[in-house]
Amino acid sequence: MPEPVTFAVAVPDITSYDDSGKANVAPITGKPATGTAQDLPAATAPAPSDGKQHHIGLLLPLRSETLGPAASLLRAGFMAAYERDRSGFEVTVIDTGDGSADVLNKFAQAQEEQDIVVGPLSRSAVTAVANSDLVKKPTIALNHPENRGEARLPAKLLVMGLSIEAEARQVAAWAASEQPRANALILSAGSASQRRTSTAFKQEWLRQGGSADQVDLTATNGYLSDAEMVQLRARLGTNPPALLFAALDADQARQLRVAIGPDLPLYGTSSLNPGIGRGASGPELDGARLLDLPWQVQRDHPQVMVYPQPPQPADGRLTADMERLYALGIDAFRVAREVALRPNAPFTLDGVTGRLAVRQEAGQIRFERTEQAATYQQGVLGTWPPKELPQPAALPLAQ
Repeated sequence: MPEPVTFAVAVPDITSYDDSGKANVAPITGKPATGTAQDLPAATAPAPSDGKQHHIGLLLPLRSETLGPAASLLRAGFMAAYERDRSGFEVTVIDTGDGSADVLNKFAQAQEEQDIVVGPLSRSAVTAVANSDLVKKPTIALNHPENRGEARLPAKLLVMGLSIEAEARQVAAWAASEQPRANALILSAGSASQRRTSTAFKQEWLRQGGSADQVDLTATNGYLSDAEMVQLRARLGTNPPALLFAALDADQARQLRVAIGPDLPLYGTSSLNPGIGRGASGPELDGARLLDLPWQVQRDHPQVMVYPQPPQPADGRLTADMERLYALGIDAFRVAREVALRPNAPFTLDGVTGRLAVRQEAGQIRFERTEQAATYQQGVLGTWPPKELPQPAALPLAQ
């Protein structure tokens, strides 16, 4: 059975490592956002007062058989944000197929006709653009190019795609702040995305000064091996680590917790959140810590509530990854708007995909996203730190 497409997955080389697997940059020092006012600075630029129209070209593979539905949903999020803050802006949707030649031709035309280009969406298309000499105007890529660590990106290219590896590194930094220089046991079930996730966590965890062991579990049709769960429970009983990192999906993490119990701290990425109405409810994951987008875990946050929810298919609900793509579309417009109104100036945004920061550094545009810390409590995913639960009223003493 083929692995499902996960749009939060980008490329493992977001951070550069040397041949030994050791990072050649400093460890992450920031902590995930906690949902408090000081963590979520809102700094939206006012609408332009000079009457100037800024032209944005949205370049998406709407004609692609594989990426067309994802592109349509991202466009819906982008246009929802545009409708809310359209004063001074005009958006042109530029439709492409899958081929790199088609994308590059449309991109070159957009660079001539638009002030800012948002796109492409696929990794291969972003790679083709990054390796070309076509980027003359501000461009916001919606995915990460391949082999990013091998060459400098064009100076006007801002990369803001979602990345499960970046999440894993943020989780490692968060865990290290709570369990400094401890031993972690990293668990995955063998899929390509899980291997990338576990590798990213391990590299950052080692950079933070911790030690790590790794266990690759066997999953058949999504179910973990009962025999391996028995072996793992015995191992944890004799040699427990300080914490577990689960590069697993929500159902597999729940199976893990049923097998080994809730005693060890459990960390994971947004893969532990399957989305509303898609399972993982129940107490098995209570206390598990993860990162996800505010769009997914802060539905009552003002910056989330101002945007309409995405259209749902007639035969069910959107997957969590498709919901995240819609949210990425919202933030892509907001970042494009700020770039247009604050050329070359740093800014931060309280985004629906996280706390966003853009700055110029060494002649390049740098983008950072800090995702929302979350935890399960009584089977429900909410922001971290968990809220205090009401204590049951004391029963009257028997007379």
